[in-house]
Amino acid sequence: MARHPRWARRFMSEADFDAVTRAIAEAESSTSAEIRIHLDHACPGDAVASAVRVFERLGMHRTAERHGVLIYAAVKHRKLAVIGDEGIHERVGEAYWQRLVDGMLSHFRSERARDGFIHALGELTAVLRQHFPRRPDDRNELSDEISVE
Repeated sequence: MARHPRWARRFMSEADFDAVTRAIAEAESSTSAEIRIHLDHACPGDAVASAVRVFERLGMHRTAERHGVLIYAAVKHRKLAVIGDEGIHERVGEAYWQRLVDGMLSHFRSERARDGFIHALGELTAVLRQHFPRRPDDRNELSDEISVE
């Protein structure tokens, strides 16, 4: 288990990190899509632009079917973004990503980040399973661990 920076541990406990990582693995067990969650300490600019940079830095644009999804949260500035690679974005559209963010915000406002992430993962699973069902030869292309900067 990775030790996270103090600011991240104030946002979520280590048990929360573990629970969300397990929820990512569970979500990916029924789809070939790849899901990552990234926490930034701060994001003084646009959350979507920051999410795009993280998406590329994490290599999410290199999945076999272009079906990666990133949930991005900037803790200090309380910003959220959910973005998907072209393979999934063309199927669900911008309004879907915004609904996921809106659903997570109520949990985050109540200081229940773990619940917000797990709620979003549940919503994502239903959609991703529909568009990218798991295949027998599917492999996990990206880490399920929450990335933190």
